[in-house]
Amino acid sequence: MVTRVVEQWVLCSLYTESGRRYTSRRNSAANSQRGFSLVEVSIVMAIVLLLAIIAIPAVRSYVIESRVPKVGEELARYILHTRINASSGSATNPYTGIKMAGMANMLRGSSILTVDEASGNLKVRHGLGADGEVTVVEANSGAAFTITLSRVNHAACPSIASVIQHLADRVVVSSGSRSATVKDVADNNAYKALVAEETCEKGDANTFAFTVS
Repeated sequence: MVTRVVEQWVLCSLYTESGRRYTSRRNSAANSQRGFSLVEVSIVMAIVLLLAIIAIPAVRSYVIESRVPKVGEELARYILHTRINASSGSATNPYTGIKMAGMANMLRGSSILTVDEASGNLKVRHGLGADGEVTVVEANSGAAFTITLSRVNHAACPSIASVIQHLADRVVVSSGSRSATVKDVADNNAYKALVAEETCEKGDANTFAFTVS
């Protein structure tokens, strides 16, 4: 009788333990299949948004900075081309009547500067700032010409001036609140990169004017 009772108790214990293990496995499976809570998703989204806010401006600045040498190279090519073609004209005012059409034709095949004719108003965009343009006009009654880059981002400042200044007689850098002549051959003022950098402001708020004779 005692033996039979013991056997039943042992069997009961085994069934109970087996049931506990089965329940534990079911709970583990249920936990492993449970999705993310709203709080967890919100935290992840906040982290991703924060990283985007920090990273996107840095990436844009890096892209703009990497374009500077190529933009400088294309503008230097235009300056040299214009000088050569103007040498056969008037000795005193060889650049009289210089127009944007000539610049656009010269830069139309550029891989970095783009020519925009969609609006009916010819524009050359430099890509160093949002909607930034390159313009050319005669200066000193045709004795020189001035290339102006508008809306240049601070990431290109003053490197774009440093690249082109050796071809220019006069370089003026201006921003929303200040302006400075950072090179002027007529006044024997050599190029001052530090002054150019101090004049630039954050954002697409800077203008560079290069006068070439």
